[in-house]
Amino acid sequence: MLEVTKPTEVTLFGLIRYDHYPIVYTVKILLTTLTLAFVWPAYRVFSRRPRPLAVVVGVVGVVLWIGLAKLELEQMLPLDWLTRQGDRAAYDPFTVFANRPMLAYAFLVVRFFGLVVVIAVAEEMFLRGFLIRYVEDPDRWDKLPIGRAGWTALIAGTAFPMLTHPGELIAALVWFSMISWLMLRTRNIWDCITAHMVTNLLLGVYVVCFGKWQLW
Repeated sequence: MLEVTKPTEVTLFGLIRYDHYPIVYTVKILLTTLTLAFVWPAYRVFSRRPRPLAVVVGVVGVVLWIGLAKLELEQMLPLDWLTRQGDRAAYDPFTVFANRPMLAYAFLVVRFFGLVVVIAVAEEMFLRGFLIRYVEDPDRWDKLPIGRAGWTALIAGTAFPMLTHPGELIAALVWFSMISWLMLRTRNIWDCITAHMVTNLLLGVYVVCFGKWQLW
């Protein structure tokens, strides 16, 4: 049985208990990984090597994300009904599993795999592989090359992830707009995925090293 310090705390719409978070997250990542593996043949059309610029954008991105998150600019917006939905689990495995450190490190492995690999690939393939191209041309979206997008499609490609990061609206606005710029510049979805991976990896390292669990 999991040893937890907050057995009654809820983390998502009052449904998920704090002590259930590792299980729920692991199942989510497993199911998403299986889904990505199932549709992977369709992604092979995007087989191009990422450029060094993607790494640079990823590093700049994590600095901007952390800096903007610290400013908490969302508090200045009259959007409490939205931003309060973005409270993260702030799950600290070292506190929860204080007497079982191996479980803490095991969950961190799953968390980093999900953060760096699964989320980066799934989000970018959805946003730039599907959503932006679909908004640009609903009838021929699958024929459009990566990087061909007008203002409406680009706005959709930023607005959607802002809604999925309501607690970090400004950071999401800046970061996802920057990745769209990278997409337009290189026309390579793997540059976007690489930048996403770099940002998430460095963000995860920052969270663990400085105990900023509220960022994930």
